[in-house]
Amino acid sequence: MASHNLAHIKIGDLEVIGYSVAGEETVVAIPQLDVCFDIGKAPDQIIPINNILLTHGHMDHAAGIAYYLSHRNFCGQSPGTILAPQNLLGPIREIIDAWGRLDGNKVPANLVGVKAGDEYQIKPNLFARVFPTKHSRGSVGYSVIEKRKKIKPEYAGLTGPQIVELKKQGIEIDYPLEIPIVTYLGDTKYVDFSQLEYISQSRILIAECTFYIDEHTGRAEAGRHMHINEFAALIEKLKNEHIIVTHTTQRTPMRQIRKILKEALPPEKYDRIILLMDKR
Repeated sequence: MASHNLAHIKIGDLEVIGYSVAGEETVVAIPQLDVCFDIGKAPDQIIPINNILLTHGHMDHAAGIAYYLSHRNFCGQSPGTILAPQNLLGPIREIIDAWGRLDGNKVPANLVGVKAGDEYQIKPNLFARVFPTKHSRGSVGYSVIEKRKKIKPEYAGLTGPQIVELKKQGIEIDYPLEIPIVTYLGDTKYVDFSQLEYISQSRILIAECTFYIDEHTGRAEAGRHMHINEFAALIEKLKNEHIIVTHTTQRTPMRQIRKILKEALPPEKYDRIILLMDKR
């Protein structure tokens, strides 16, 4: 029996699974891409995923690290890879070592410190690109990008032997193409992410919107989270096909959240919205 009742969202050939309630737990995974954004309390369903992309160290996003690594080791799996802001590596190692002493067994881990601008290869043509957010010290978000090579139009009609001959001559017949698949903002206050094309053009955007009531703007500012007013301004500038909203608060009922979103967003934007916690 699974440890968590996770939300399930099907988008084409991808499935987004997760749970995200502000202050309680946030974990969002896409098994087909072999990535899990933040780890929450490490639900059983994400243990087989090889890459954990941690945005920041708050407990509701990171508490399950040691269990994830230990359980993989117990099941005979290779150590999972945890990407985390560089400033968190020391504390994460301390936690893993402490749990190893408590458990009586060393917990293997592959820890990778990242900063804005870094890229990490997940699969042969799949990369996680790191960008800065505004939440806690060193906090980051991730875009998962497929990289291909596309033949230049002027060479598109050539035969195989002709292409081989051009390559022998050292002629570049193709150019790099990036396809941003999904972007996960994590917890963050408003940033104009439209200036980063790989975020603006991501097929799927996973973004927090924590506060929905006018009286909660101060709470949003204090916690460096997004209020609906900021979220609406952000979404207006982006071109994503699907927008998954995470980190909703229990202070506002889901029915009211849907109503406020519908009033705050243009119809063409609202039609792209999926509330993660609506899909359990």
